[in-house]
Amino acid sequence: MKIEVTNLTKRYADHLALNNVSLSVPEQSIYGLLGPNGAGKTTLIRILNQITGPDSGQILIDGEPLAPKHTERIGYLPEERGLYKKMKVGEQAIYLAQLKGIQKAEAERRLKQWFEKFEIEGWWNKTVEELSKGMQQKIQFITTVIHEPDILIFDEPFSGFDPINANLLKESILELREKGATILLSTHNMNSVEELCDSISLINKGEKILEGKVTEIKQQHRSATDQVAPSMNDIFIQEVQSKNMKS
Repeated sequence: MKIEVTNLTKRYADHLALNNVSLSVPEQSIYGLLGPNGAGKTTLIRILNQITGPDSGQILIDGEPLAPKHTERIGYLPEERGLYKKMKVGEQAIYLAQLKGIQKAEAERRLKQWFEKFEIEGWWNKTVEELSKGMQQKIQFITTVIHEPDILIFDEPFSGFDPINANLLKESILELREKGATILLSTHNMNSVEELCDSISLINKGEKILEGKVTEIKQQHRSATDQVAPSMNDIFIQEVQSKNMKS
């Protein structure tokens, strides 16, 4: 599914969270939503998930205005995780899958596959509070993607993961794109952006200051004397500092 954001504005009291932001997320791509803390990324994500609404502007999903019917086609992994601590892992995962419209037998089949992939089969009958933070994040990732949504929104998905499990997650995200998902990735991990993202938008102080394909942006920021293109981390810092100096 293609996402088109047009002239989106959102204000909270005297704070302008989004100021006339437009961006285009191609179908079956991984799109990085970047920016410093407080830039407006979370507000945009909340509007996409219909948790709140914009003051003006619109979002189109495959050319249609964003509507309640699109909710079931979106999977959202928020930065702030939340699982029932006393509930058994398998029982909770099945329950969350059923909330997304999957029959119990099918939910169990899909979950068993994901648990094997993430090497956590032995935790099926453990309670959530027995799991490490990284293990809990694996469960939340699985329950986010279990209903095979067309759009996936991941907010800081690599937080708390060691390098081995972070790579496992990256591989899974790439596989989801190959299967047809459109993925919006909000992260401060610039290495992950370079490894995963096809395109990015950089938002600062509620305004979009950069958008485009990662390869093209890197080349545009390469000077005549550079032997190699600058890193996304360097570009991120350069663009944000430039914006702040102009403000």
